[in-house]
Order: sequence, then structure tokens, then C-alpha cells
Amino acid sequence: MSAEIDYYELLEVSRDADDGVLKSSYRKLAMKYHPDRNPGDAEAEARFKQISEAYDCLKDPQKRAAYDRYGHAAYQQGGAGAGGGGFQGGADFGDFGDIFESIFGNAFGGGGGRQQARRGADLRYDLEIGLEDAFHGKTVEVEVDVAVGCDPCKGSGAEPGTGKRRCNMCGGHGKVRAQQGFFMVERTCPTCHGRGEVIDKPCKSCRGEGRVEQRKKLEVAIPKGVDDGNRIRLQGKGEAGPAGTPAGDLYIFLHLRRHPVFDRDGTTLLTRAHISFTTAALGGQIEIPGMDGQKHVIDIPAGIQTGKQLRKRGAGMPVLNGRGIGDLVVEVAVETPTKLTTRQKELLREFQANETGEQCPESKGFFDRLKEVWNDLTE
Repeated sequence: MSAEIDYYELLEVSRDADDGVLKSSYRKLAMKYHPDRNPGDAEAEARFKQISEAYDCLKDPQKRAAYDRYGHAAYQQGGAGAGGGGFQGGADFGDFGDIFESIFGNAFGGGGGRQQARRGADLRYDLEIGLEDAFHGKTVEVEVDVAVGCDPCKGSGAEPGTGKRRCNMCGGHGKVRAQQGFFMVERTCPTCHGRGEVIDKPCKSCRGEGRVEQRKKLEVAIPKGVDDGNRIRLQGKGEAGPAGTPAGDLYIFLHLRRHPVFDRDGTTLLTRAHISFTTAALGGQIEIPGMDGQKHVIDIPAGIQTGKQLRKRGAGMPVLNGRGIGDLVVEVAVETPTKLTTRQKELLREFQANETGEQCPESKGFFDRLKEVWNDLTE
């Protein structure tokens, strides 16, 4: 099999060529080098076979994926990485095994080559903030216990002045194979634990791990408008990977403390205002201090009832990562006085004696319905 010339070069196409371009180029070259058109030309016949071989591989999506990943090694005896010296057992699945690994290799840390570098773990930090912090935004400092790269060995895990060597057990692939009946079983190398390298003299500071535990102080910028359950990602601030591999991320999960006055529904602030029954009857105004530091005047229409909601535009929470401000919604609760002077009682009795059903339509309607129900029961 031609293992020296790149298939894409043979077909004179780029590596991102689609099926149509592949077919067109193959047909043109096949006609050019076909033995019938070049009788007695051994070189043309060899090139025709190479072109046919290349097209047979690249026209098949699975074979092409395997070739893009391993090159010609994907179809040599033993499959990708064969001949590494560390694989155990003599059975071989040939091309089928290579295609299988090209599809499923990533799920097992690599398809026959050295195990892919492991990334450090992501970390979670739960941070409680006040509603004021969510409104204005804030930069806070947090402390986390996290594994960081070892400074003496620079994350390599080897004692300074020494290095690593290729694992003899797996030949640097990080995996070994063993035949069990008809099947070939692949497992992580027990000597290098999948790294493909062995440290003879581990670093004394990190004991060969390449990382050490440390308490770190980090600044977290909380944007305006965040809500309960939002999270902030600090890329690369998580746990350092083993043996110098990349660090994971740190996720800050936000939790809002309960506010003594306001509840929140998205960008809407909600509160409940108690007003006197005279204000409810005659109308008036109340002032509500907003999260923006301003006093917002709420007009109370005459005759308002308990449970009525009044809206103040632009006095709520800011929109996260956007423009605009939500609304403030005030729910009214009419309070009945519990202590009255003699004069107040006299005035109320006078009012009671002169009130009509039109002044309290809800009350009149309720008792009218009760009367109808009673009449139905007694007839």
C-alpha cells in the first residue's frame, strides 16, 4: 500500500474538499493515468492504482475520518499506533478495528495513541449577595482551596533537573491491549496510568503529581442585573490538571439574600404597601424608596381596594447584559384602624348612616348574592 504519498496530494485537492470535488478530481486523474490510455507505461499504471486507492479511502466518511486522524497508519497492519512495542497479544481486527477506534476512540481517552491530556476538574463556589449588589453590580473577593501547578517542577511532576521517559509497558501510548477469546480488550496502562510517560524521580514538593493544594484569593466581577441561580465562569481558575495539563474552570453560583422590603420576579421588583382606609377612600400619594436610591411617588386613586397593584415604570431591576430597567409593582393593602377617638367614631357613624349601595358596590353585591342563596334554600 502506498504509505508515502498523501491521499489528498494524490487527488490534487485540499483537505476540506467535499464529495463533489473529490469525485471530479478523481475522474479527471483516472482518465489521465488509465492503463488503456498509457499502454506499457508502468509508472502511469502505478499512479492509477494509487489514485484509486486514495479515492476509495476518502469517499467513505468513516475511512476518511480515520485517515484524517491517523494518516496511513490507520490502514497499516495492526491499526493506528501498531508496532509501538507495548501492545499485548497478537490478534488484530485490521481496518475494521481502525475505523472502530476512529469513531469511539475519544470516549476512551484516545484511539490507540497516547491517552489525551487530562484537563483539570471544574470547581464550584456558592456566593451569597444582597439585592443591592445585584442591582448595582459589585466586585467581590473570594477564597478557594484549589490544586495549582507545582512551582519547583513547573507542573511536570519530575524532580528539578530530571525528566520523564517513555513508558516501556505501553510504548508511550498510555494503553495496552490483551486478547480475550475473539475480542481484543484495551485498558489503561497500569505502569504509567495512561500518561505514556514514567517519572523515575518524582518531585518532592508534589510527589510527582505536578500540582499542590493552595488557598487562592480571586476577584469576581458581578454584573448588574444578575439573578438568583445565575453563574459566572472564571476560565482556567479551576483545578490544575495533572502533570502540567490545562486547568479547569471555576463556576461562581450566585444566591440572593431575602430583602426585607422587596421581592423579585425577573426585572420586576414587588412590594406591599399598607395604606389607611381614608387614603384608600379619598386617594393620595405614597413614596417608595427604590433600589436606585431615589424616592418614587406612587399615586393612589380614590376608592382603591386591597390587592390592587400599581406599577411604576423604570423603577425595577436592570436587564442583565442589556439595556433598560424593569418596573416596580406596589400591591396595596387597606388597613382598618383599631383605635378610634370618640369624635372619629361619631363621624364614622354619621357616614354609615348616610352611605348607599353605590358607594360600596362589592359589599352590596356580596350580600345580595347571599340573600338569593337563602331564598332558594327556604322556598
